[in-house]
Amino acid sequence: MRRRRECLACGHRFTTQERASAVLMVRKRDGHLEPFAARKVARGLEITLADRPVSQEDFDAIVARIEAGAKGAGPEVNADDIGRALLAELRDIDEVGYLRFASVYKEFQGASDFHREMEALEEAEPAPLKGE
Repeated sequence: MRRRRECLACGHRFTTQERASAVLMVRKRDGHLEPFAARKVARGLEITLADRPVSQEDFDAIVARIEAGAKGAGPEVNADDIGRALLAELRDIDEVGYLRFASVYKEFQGASDFHREMEALEEAEPAPLKGE
């Protein structure tokens, strides 16, 4: 949108242009939409990785990759897709953090859920080491 404006102090006239910016929206499990917030991803990771030996650099890189992946998905992304991406990131960086996040994300009900997830984690092909 173009607007013609005038400075009230000196009377100079000028034109401004405004553009609508696309806001990335997240479709939650209950169906409602809310704007994507990287700070919410970061806060969830903070809780998940509390007292875990994960560097700030790795932490920031995870948040950045999740945000980039969400933005690459288009104007709307499913919260489950974000959750699965976080699980994949955590699997590669910290198994305990992975299990913590999975227990909430997958709504574990008991020890058997942890056992099943640990077996799946052990069966998964290990991620290549950095630099390979």
